[in-house]
Amino acid sequence: MKNLSLIISVIIIVILGVFLIKHPTVTKTKFTQIPGRSIVPVSMQVDINNSRTTAIVFAARKVSSAVVSITVMQERIVTAFDPFSDPFWGDFFKGAFPQRQFKQQIQGLGSGVLINSEGDIITNAHVVEGATTIKITLPDSRQLDGELIDIDRTLDLALVKVKGKDLPYASLGKSDDLMIGEWCIAFGNPFGFLLEDAQPSITVGVISALNRTMKSSQGDGREYKNMVQTDAAINPGNSGGPLVNALGEVIGINTFIFTHSGGSEGIGFAIPINDVKKFINETKNRPKTKISEDKIEKIKTKIGVTVSDNNYTLMRKYNLASENGVVVVDIDDNSVGSMLGLTIGDIIVSVNNQKPKNASDFQRLASNIKNQLEMVIDRSGEQIRIFYRF
Repeated sequence: MKNLSLIISVIIIVILGVFLIKHPTVTKTKFTQIPGRSIVPVSMQVDINNSRTTAIVFAARKVSSAVVSITVMQERIVTAFDPFSDPFWGDFFKGAFPQRQFKQQIQGLGSGVLINSEGDIITNAHVVEGATTIKITLPDSRQLDGELIDIDRTLDLALVKVKGKDLPYASLGKSDDLMIGEWCIAFGNPFGFLLEDAQPSITVGVISALNRTMKSSQGDGREYKNMVQTDAAINPGNSGGPLVNALGEVIGINTFIFTHSGGSEGIGFAIPINDVKKFINETKNRPKTKISEDKIEKIKTKIGVTVSDNNYTLMRKYNLASENGVVVVDIDDNSVGSMLGLTIGDIIVSVNNQKPKNASDFQRLASNIKNQLEMVIDRSGEQIRIFYRF
Protein backbone atom coordinates (compact mmCIF):
# COMPACT_ATOMS: atom_id res chain seq x y z
CA MET A 1 0.00 0.00 0.00
CA LYS A 2 2.84 2.37 0.88
CA ASN A 3 4.59 1.56 -2.39
CA LEU A 4 1.40 2.34 -4.28
CA SER A 5 1.09 5.76 -2.59
CA LEU A 6 4.71 6.55 -3.39
CA ILE A 7 4.24 5.58 -7.04
CA ILE A 8 1.09 7.76 -7.30
CA SER A 9 2.95 10.74 -5.74
CA VAL A 10 5.81 10.41 -8.20
CA ILE A 11 3.38 10.24 -11.12
CA ILE A 12 1.59 13.43 -9.91
CA ILE A 13 4.90 15.32 -9.54
CA VAL A 14 6.00 14.29 -13.03
CA ILE A 15 2.66 15.38 -14.54
CA LEU A 16 2.87 18.78 -12.77
CA GLY A 17 6.44 19.24 -13.94
CA VAL A 18 5.51 18.58 -17.52
CA PHE A 19 2.55 21.01 -17.25
CA LEU A 20 4.68 23.80 -15.79
CA ILE A 21 7.28 23.36 -18.48
CA LYS A 22 4.65 23.68 -21.20
CA HIS A 23 2.64 26.42 -19.41
CA PRO A 24 5.01 28.60 -17.33
CA THR A 25 3.30 30.93 -14.84
CA VAL A 26 6.31 33.25 -14.32
CA THR A 27 6.20 36.39 -16.54
CA LYS A 28 9.39 37.00 -18.39
CA THR A 29 10.82 40.56 -18.10
CA LYS A 30 11.04 42.22 -21.49
CA PHE A 31 14.30 43.95 -22.40
CA THR A 32 15.04 46.44 -25.10
CA GLN A 33 18.43 46.51 -26.74
CA ILE A 34 19.54 50.09 -27.37
CA PRO A 35 22.30 50.23 -30.02
CA GLY A 36 25.63 50.96 -28.38
CA ARG A 37 24.19 50.64 -24.88
CA SER A 38 23.55 47.95 -22.33
CA ILE A 39 20.16 46.23 -22.19
CA VAL A 40 17.63 48.43 -20.28
CA PRO A 41 14.28 47.15 -18.98
CA VAL A 42 11.30 48.85 -20.68
CA SER A 43 9.89 50.07 -17.36
CA MET A 44 13.21 51.66 -16.47
CA GLN A 45 13.46 53.28 -19.92
CA VAL A 46 10.07 54.97 -19.38
CA ASP A 47 11.26 56.32 -16.02
CA ILE A 48 14.45 57.67 -17.60
CA ASN A 49 12.52 59.39 -20.40
CA ASN A 50 10.18 60.98 -17.89
CA SER A 51 13.11 62.24 -15.80
CA ARG A 52 14.70 63.87 -18.88
CA THR A 53 11.70 66.15 -19.36
CA THR A 54 12.62 68.63 -16.63
CA ALA A 55 11.22 72.07 -15.83
CA ILE A 56 14.04 73.51 -17.95
CA VAL A 57 12.84 71.52 -20.96
CA PHE A 58 9.23 72.64 -20.44
CA ALA A 59 10.36 76.30 -20.13
CA ALA A 60 12.46 76.03 -23.29
CA ARG A 61 9.52 74.60 -25.25
CA LYS A 62 7.22 77.31 -23.91
CA VAL A 63 9.39 80.30 -24.84
CA SER A 64 11.45 79.27 -27.89
CA SER A 65 8.79 80.18 -30.47
CA ALA A 66 8.75 83.81 -29.23
CA VAL A 67 12.51 84.45 -29.51
CA VAL A 68 13.49 86.31 -32.70
CA SER A 69 16.64 87.22 -34.56
CA ILE A 70 17.20 90.92 -35.32
CA THR A 71 19.35 92.03 -38.24
CA VAL A 72 19.96 95.74 -38.73
CA MET A 73 21.85 97.97 -41.12
CA GLN A 74 23.39 100.89 -39.28
CA GLU A 75 24.90 104.00 -40.79
CA ARG A 76 28.03 105.11 -39.02
CA ILE A 77 30.33 108.03 -39.61
CA VAL A 78 33.95 106.98 -40.07
CA THR A 79 36.77 109.50 -39.73
CA ALA A 80 39.57 109.14 -42.25
CA PHE A 81 43.17 109.14 -40.99
CA ASP A 82 44.35 112.64 -40.20
CA PRO A 83 48.10 113.28 -39.64
CA PHE A 84 47.14 116.33 -37.61
CA SER A 85 45.06 114.30 -35.13
CA ASP A 86 48.11 114.18 -32.87
CA PRO A 87 47.34 116.24 -29.71
CA PHE A 88 50.17 118.69 -30.39
CA TRP A 89 49.64 119.21 -34.12
CA GLY A 90 45.88 119.05 -33.66
CA ASP A 91 45.95 122.11 -31.39
CA PHE A 92 48.44 123.89 -33.62
CA PHE A 93 46.46 123.42 -36.82
CA LYS A 94 43.01 123.33 -35.23
CA GLY A 95 40.40 124.32 -37.81
CA ALA A 96 42.89 124.52 -40.67
CA PHE A 97 42.48 120.88 -41.71
CA PRO A 98 38.95 119.68 -40.94
CA GLN A 99 38.67 115.93 -40.45
CA ARG A 100 37.39 114.01 -43.46
CA GLN A 101 34.45 111.80 -42.60
CA PHE A 102 32.34 109.43 -44.66
CA LYS A 103 29.31 107.22 -44.14
CA GLN A 104 29.61 103.48 -43.83
CA GLN A 105 26.87 100.85 -43.73
CA ILE A 106 27.47 98.23 -41.03
CA GLN A 107 25.40 95.13 -40.34
CA GLY A 108 24.44 94.39 -36.75
CA LEU A 109 22.94 91.32 -35.12
CA GLY A 110 20.94 90.78 -31.97
CA SER A 111 17.98 89.00 -30.43
CA GLY A 112 14.56 89.98 -29.15
CA VAL A 113 11.39 88.52 -27.69
CA LEU A 114 7.75 88.87 -28.78
CA ILE A 115 5.64 90.07 -25.84
CA ASN A 116 2.16 89.89 -27.38
CA SER A 117 0.35 88.41 -30.36
CA GLU A 118 0.16 91.83 -32.10
CA GLY A 119 3.88 91.86 -32.92
CA ASP A 120 5.52 93.98 -30.19
CA ILE A 121 9.14 92.99 -29.63
CA ILE A 122 11.45 94.01 -26.78
CA THR A 123 15.20 94.21 -27.36
CA ASN A 124 18.19 96.33 -26.32
CA ALA A 125 18.54 99.91 -27.54
CA HIS A 126 22.15 99.25 -28.58
CA VAL A 127 20.91 96.53 -30.96
CA VAL A 128 18.72 98.85 -33.06
CA GLU A 129 19.84 102.44 -32.44
CA GLY A 130 20.96 104.20 -35.60
CA ALA A 131 19.45 101.45 -37.77
CA THR A 132 18.33 102.34 -41.28
CA THR A 133 16.59 98.98 -41.70
CA ILE A 134 15.42 96.36 -39.19
CA LYS A 135 14.72 92.76 -40.25
CA ILE A 136 13.08 90.27 -37.88
CA THR A 137 13.44 86.50 -38.35
CA LEU A 138 11.01 84.26 -36.45
CA PRO A 139 11.88 80.72 -35.33
CA ASP A 140 9.63 79.38 -38.12
CA SER A 141 11.98 81.19 -40.59
CA ARG A 142 9.51 83.93 -41.50
CA GLN A 143 11.22 87.27 -42.14
CA LEU A 144 9.36 90.49 -41.36
CA ASP A 145 10.20 94.20 -41.50
CA GLY A 146 10.58 95.77 -38.08
CA GLU A 147 9.57 99.32 -37.14
CA LEU A 148 11.20 101.10 -34.22
CA ILE A 149 8.39 102.36 -31.97
CA ASP A 150 10.35 103.74 -29.03
CA ILE A 151 13.85 103.67 -27.61
CA ASP A 152 15.37 104.55 -24.23
CA ARG A 153 19.14 104.77 -24.32
CA THR A 154 19.42 105.22 -20.57
CA LEU A 155 17.64 101.94 -19.87
CA ASP A 156 19.10 100.35 -23.03
CA LEU A 157 15.66 99.20 -24.12
CA ALA A 158 13.79 99.46 -27.41
CA LEU A 159 10.32 98.51 -28.61
CA VAL A 160 10.10 97.22 -32.19
CA LYS A 161 6.91 96.23 -34.01
CA VAL A 162 6.22 93.78 -36.83
CA LYS A 163 2.97 93.36 -38.71
CA GLY A 164 1.25 90.10 -37.97
CA LYS A 165 -1.59 88.40 -36.14
CA ASP A 166 -1.70 85.53 -33.69
CA LEU A 167 2.08 85.59 -33.34
CA PRO A 168 3.69 83.45 -30.62
CA TYR A 169 4.75 85.39 -27.56
CA ALA A 170 6.32 84.90 -24.15
CA SER A 171 4.70 85.60 -20.79
CA LEU A 172 6.29 88.32 -18.67
CA GLY A 173 7.01 87.35 -15.06
CA LYS A 174 8.25 89.60 -12.28
CA SER A 175 11.70 90.36 -10.97
CA ASP A 176 10.96 91.49 -7.40
CA ASP A 177 10.77 87.94 -6.05
CA LEU A 178 13.86 86.45 -7.73
CA MET A 179 16.01 84.23 -5.55
CA ILE A 180 19.78 83.93 -5.72
CA GLY A 181 20.54 80.37 -6.75
CA GLU A 182 17.32 79.65 -8.65
CA TRP A 183 17.53 78.23 -12.15
CA CYS A 184 17.36 80.55 -15.16
CA ILE A 185 17.63 80.16 -18.92
CA ALA A 186 19.19 82.63 -21.37
CA PHE A 187 17.72 82.59 -24.90
CA GLY A 188 19.24 84.03 -28.03
CA ASN A 189 18.76 83.81 -31.80
CA PRO A 190 21.40 85.96 -33.47
CA PHE A 191 21.77 83.86 -36.63
CA GLY A 192 18.17 83.12 -37.50
CA PHE A 193 18.51 84.61 -40.98
CA LEU A 194 21.55 82.45 -41.77
CA LEU A 195 20.52 79.04 -40.52
CA GLU A 196 18.03 76.72 -42.15
CA ASP A 197 16.86 75.91 -38.64
CA ALA A 198 16.07 79.28 -37.07
CA GLN A 199 15.30 77.89 -33.62
CA PRO A 200 16.97 79.84 -30.79
CA SER A 201 19.78 78.48 -28.67
CA ILE A 202 19.60 78.34 -24.88
CA THR A 203 22.07 78.24 -22.01
CA VAL A 204 21.26 77.36 -18.42
CA GLY A 205 22.56 78.76 -15.16
CA VAL A 206 21.43 80.30 -11.91
CA ILE A 207 20.71 83.78 -10.61
CA SER A 208 24.12 84.76 -9.26
CA ALA A 209 23.29 88.18 -7.77
CA LEU A 210 20.64 90.89 -7.76
CA ASN A 211 20.54 94.71 -7.89
CA ARG A 212 23.93 95.14 -9.54
CA THR A 213 24.71 98.72 -10.63
CA MET A 214 27.56 99.64 -12.99
CA LYS A 215 28.57 102.03 -15.75
CA SER A 216 28.94 100.95 -19.35
CA SER A 217 32.49 100.30 -20.54
CA GLN A 218 31.60 101.43 -24.09
CA GLY A 219 31.94 105.13 -23.34
CA ASP A 220 28.30 105.77 -24.21
CA GLY A 221 27.38 107.28 -20.83
CA ARG A 222 24.96 104.51 -19.86
CA GLU A 223 24.61 103.52 -16.22
CA TYR A 224 22.91 100.20 -15.62
CA LYS A 225 20.95 99.84 -12.38
CA ASN A 226 19.32 96.93 -10.52
CA MET A 227 20.75 94.41 -12.98
CA VAL A 228 20.22 90.67 -12.61
CA GLN A 229 23.52 88.76 -12.69
CA THR A 230 23.64 85.19 -14.02
CA ASP A 231 26.23 82.58 -14.90
CA ALA A 232 24.11 81.37 -17.84
CA ALA A 233 26.29 82.02 -20.89
CA ILE A 234 25.25 85.15 -22.81
CA ASN A 235 27.14 85.01 -26.08
CA PRO A 236 27.76 87.78 -28.63
CA GLY A 237 24.56 88.38 -30.61
CA ASN A 238 22.31 87.28 -27.75
CA SER A 239 21.78 90.85 -26.53
CA GLY A 240 18.07 91.60 -26.33
CA GLY A 241 17.04 87.98 -25.83
CA PRO A 242 14.99 86.94 -22.78
CA LEU A 243 16.22 85.58 -19.46
CA VAL A 244 13.58 83.09 -18.30
CA ASN A 245 12.79 81.31 -15.03
CA ALA A 246 11.92 77.62 -14.65
CA LEU A 247 8.22 78.45 -15.09
CA GLY A 248 8.84 79.78 -18.60
CA GLU A 249 8.31 83.44 -17.60
CA VAL A 250 10.56 86.25 -18.83
CA ILE A 251 12.40 87.76 -15.84
CA GLY A 252 14.91 89.92 -17.68
CA ILE A 253 16.42 91.04 -20.99
CA ASN A 254 19.99 89.84 -21.63
CA THR A 255 22.18 92.91 -22.10
CA PHE A 256 25.94 92.47 -21.64
CA ILE A 257 28.72 90.37 -20.14
CA PHE A 258 32.01 90.90 -18.37
CA THR A 259 34.72 89.22 -20.41
CA HIS A 260 38.46 89.23 -21.04
CA SER A 261 38.35 86.71 -23.87
CA GLY A 262 35.43 88.14 -25.86
CA GLY A 263 33.25 85.13 -25.03
CA SER A 264 31.15 84.20 -22.05
CA GLU A 265 32.98 83.76 -18.76
CA GLY A 266 29.93 83.17 -16.60
CA ILE A 267 29.29 86.82 -15.68
CA GLY A 268 26.26 88.06 -17.58
CA PHE A 269 23.72 90.75 -16.81
CA ALA A 270 20.05 91.24 -17.67
CA ILE A 271 17.68 94.18 -17.25
CA PRO A 272 15.02 93.16 -14.68
CA ILE A 273 11.61 92.59 -16.21
CA ASN A 274 9.89 95.04 -13.85
CA ASP A 275 11.96 97.85 -15.41
CA VAL A 276 11.04 96.54 -18.85
CA LYS A 277 7.33 96.57 -17.98
CA LYS A 278 7.62 100.18 -16.83
CA PHE A 279 9.26 101.13 -20.13
CA ILE A 280 6.50 99.35 -22.09
CA ASN A 281 3.73 101.08 -20.13
CA GLU A 282 5.33 104.52 -20.54
CA THR A 283 5.72 103.92 -24.26
CA LYS A 284 2.10 102.84 -24.69
CA ASN A 285 0.77 105.77 -22.64
CA ARG A 286 3.00 108.50 -24.08
CA PRO A 287 1.11 110.81 -26.45
CA LYS A 288 2.56 110.55 -29.94
CA THR A 289 1.64 113.37 -32.27
CA LYS A 290 2.77 112.44 -35.74
CA ILE A 291 3.24 115.40 -38.07
CA SER A 292 3.17 114.99 -41.82
CA GLU A 293 6.70 115.53 -43.17
CA ASP A 294 5.52 118.12 -45.68
CA LYS A 295 4.23 120.20 -42.74
CA ILE A 296 7.50 120.16 -40.80
CA GLU A 297 9.20 123.54 -41.00
CA LYS A 298 12.70 123.39 -42.49
CA ILE A 299 15.05 126.31 -42.00
CA LYS A 300 18.23 126.74 -44.02
CA THR A 301 21.22 128.42 -42.37
CA LYS A 302 24.27 130.23 -43.65
CA ILE A 303 26.54 127.25 -42.94
CA GLY A 304 24.64 125.21 -45.55
CA VAL A 305 22.70 123.13 -43.05
CA THR A 306 18.91 122.82 -43.07
CA VAL A 307 17.37 122.01 -39.70
CA SER A 308 13.94 121.31 -38.20
CA ASP A 309 12.51 121.22 -34.71
CA ASN A 310 12.95 117.80 -33.15
CA ASN A 311 9.63 115.97 -32.98
CA TYR A 312 8.14 112.50 -32.85
CA THR A 313 7.99 112.17 -36.64
CA LEU A 314 11.70 112.88 -37.11
CA MET A 315 12.56 110.76 -34.10
CA ARG A 316 10.86 107.78 -35.73
CA LYS A 317 12.29 108.51 -39.19
CA TYR A 318 15.93 108.81 -38.10
CA ASN A 319 15.76 106.52 -35.03
CA LEU A 320 16.87 109.41 -32.86
CA ALA A 321 17.95 108.71 -29.30
CA SER A 322 16.68 112.05 -27.96
CA GLU A 323 13.79 114.46 -28.49
CA ASN A 324 15.92 117.50 -27.61
CA GLY A 325 17.80 119.95 -29.84
CA VAL A 326 17.26 120.52 -33.56
CA VAL A 327 17.65 117.93 -36.30
CA VAL A 328 19.76 118.18 -39.46
CA VAL A 329 17.47 117.31 -42.39
CA ASP A 330 19.62 118.47 -45.33
CA ILE A 331 23.21 119.53 -46.05
CA ASP A 332 24.50 121.47 -49.06
CA ASP A 333 27.50 120.04 -50.89
CA ASN A 334 30.81 121.89 -50.33
CA SER A 335 29.27 123.87 -47.47
CA VAL A 336 30.66 124.46 -43.99
CA GLY A 337 28.25 121.84 -42.67
CA SER A 338 29.57 119.31 -45.19
CA MET A 339 33.18 120.13 -44.30
CA LEU A 340 32.37 119.64 -40.63
CA GLY A 341 31.23 116.09 -41.39
CA LEU A 342 27.62 116.67 -40.33
CA THR A 343 25.15 114.07 -41.52
CA ILE A 344 21.38 113.99 -41.92
CA GLY A 345 19.78 112.87 -38.66
CA ASP A 346 22.38 114.54 -36.42
CA ILE A 347 20.90 116.37 -33.45
CA ILE A 348 22.54 119.75 -32.83
CA VAL A 349 22.76 120.15 -29.08
CA SER A 350 24.70 123.42 -28.79
CA VAL A 351 26.38 126.12 -30.88
CA ASN A 352 29.23 128.08 -29.29
CA ASN A 353 28.04 126.93 -25.85
CA GLN A 354 24.44 128.02 -26.48
CA LYS A 355 21.60 125.52 -26.79
CA PRO A 356 19.15 126.25 -29.62
CA LYS A 357 15.55 126.23 -28.43
CA ASN A 358 14.23 125.46 -31.90
CA ALA A 359 15.14 125.65 -35.59
CA SER A 360 14.64 129.44 -35.75
CA ASP A 361 16.88 129.90 -32.74
CA PHE A 362 19.59 127.79 -34.38
CA GLN A 363 19.34 129.98 -37.49
CA ARG A 364 19.94 133.02 -35.29
CA LEU A 365 22.94 131.40 -33.60
CA ALA A 366 24.40 130.31 -36.94
CA SER A 367 24.03 133.80 -38.43
CA ASN A 368 26.03 135.26 -35.53
CA ILE A 369 29.03 132.97 -36.09
CA LYS A 370 32.15 135.01 -36.85
CA ASN A 371 35.67 133.66 -36.36
CA GLN A 372 35.04 130.18 -35.05
CA LEU A 373 32.34 127.58 -34.60
CA GLU A 374 32.14 125.06 -31.79
CA MET A 375 29.26 122.65 -32.03
CA VAL A 376 28.08 119.66 -30.01
CA ILE A 377 25.99 117.09 -31.87
CA ASP A 378 24.25 113.89 -30.80
CA ARG A 379 24.77 111.07 -33.29
CA SER A 380 23.07 107.79 -32.40
CA GLY A 381 23.31 108.70 -28.73
CA GLU A 382 27.02 109.60 -28.84
CA GLN A 383 27.90 113.24 -28.24
CA ILE A 384 30.53 114.60 -30.65
CA ARG A 385 32.28 117.97 -30.32
CA ILE A 386 33.17 119.77 -33.56
CA PHE A 387 35.47 122.80 -33.87
CA TYR A 388 35.96 124.96 -36.97
CA ARG A 389 37.88 128.21 -37.46
CA PHE A 390 36.89 130.52 -40.32
